[in-house]
Amino acid sequence: MKIKIFFTIFYIFFTFNSNLLSDEGGKLLKVGLLAPLSGPHSEIGNSLLNSLQLALEEINDKNLIIVPRDAGYNDKEKLDEAIRDLKSLGVKVIIGPTRHETFKHIKKYNDLIFISPSNINPQFSNNIISIGVSLESQLLALSKFIKSQKKKKTIIMYPKNEYLELVETKLEKLDLKNYRKFTYSPNPETLTGEIEILTNYDSRKRNLELRKKMFEDKEDEESIKALERLEQLYTLGNVNFDSVIIIDFGNTLKSVLTSLVYTDVNQNNVLFTTINQWFDESIFYENTIKNLYYPSVNYKEFKKYNNKYFNKFKIYPYEITILAYDALGLIYYAWKKNGKINSINDFSFKNKIKGKIGTFSFKDGRVIQELDIYKTEDKKFIKF
Repeated sequence: MKIKIFFTIFYIFFTFNSNLLSDEGGKLLKVGLLAPLSGPHSEIGNSLLNSLQLALEEINDKNLIIVPRDAGYNDKEKLDEAIRDLKSLGVKVIIGPTRHETFKHIKKYNDLIFISPSNINPQFSNNIISIGVSLESQLLALSKFIKSQKKKKTIIMYPKNEYLELVETKLEKLDLKNYRKFTYSPNPETLTGEIEILTNYDSRKRNLELRKKMFEDKEDEESIKALERLEQLYTLGNVNFDSVIIIDFGNTLKSVLTSLVYTDVNQNNVLFTTINQWFDESIFYENTIKNLYYPSVNYKEFKKYNNKYFNKFKIYPYEITILAYDALGLIYYAWKKNGKINSINDFSFKNKIKGKIGTFSFKDGRVIQELDIYKTEDKKFIKF
């Protein structure tokens, strides 16, 4: 209850002060926030608001003002009302919305600039810049890493769910070479059978049984030792890939990893990688996997940000909020560098920009994050 009251007071405080402030001489930078500050997703919205408060304190410039507005969730009327209100207050740049599905709707406000934490389309699109940790950035980082490990037969695995078409569109645009695609059912019962086919499990199992029979009736020492070695195996023969990229999260990811180990995929020969897991510690308890690699934001900065947030608000933030934190820094940098912000082109920086999540680069209208590779080992996240 105390937390909810604090959120409300903080919201009213910023709203009230923002309405009172006048921008004499154009010296103020008013940055809007569109977030679900009420309703079932209000915890995310208020977490975004708190994140901007932290960023505001760190920047420490009295000429930078945050103007939050409740945009609801999947409510176009409320979203329109919030945008019109921000515009009437002289806001030019807005952090949000968080949902990519609203992008088509907000493009009509072509005199405003939106910086969204969405990771669906990491690019400059009309009046919108998406700065989320994109699948493109992650796949490029993984591709570079896999190449450095001298792996040449990679399978990209992803589930048949609501994101299937999106993932396949991204893969087609990237046009990665020497990669095979494999889709699987999110249903664990069906998944295991599909992985068995992928790994040629039955054939490798049969190969082992046939080889064992060759030595079963022999009594010479060499045959006995050979049989003992075979008894330690579950299958015989290698799979036809040397690395995997699993585009998945949570329990479904864990089911895929378990199925790969169950079908006796040799972890010494096959490199296991996945996409950004936001340092989810539950992956530590997936005991079947020795080493799992994935690209991610800077762990030290992420941990430092989380601790700072917790110390102030006594609750941990949603992962997406660190993107809002960086978004405010990006906007402030553009404003100080150019002296003003007139259009989306003011964010077309030639140099790389360093933020909390890592380093941004802006090229040909695309936003690319230079991500680090981490591995899980001994219940720790270790930068590779």
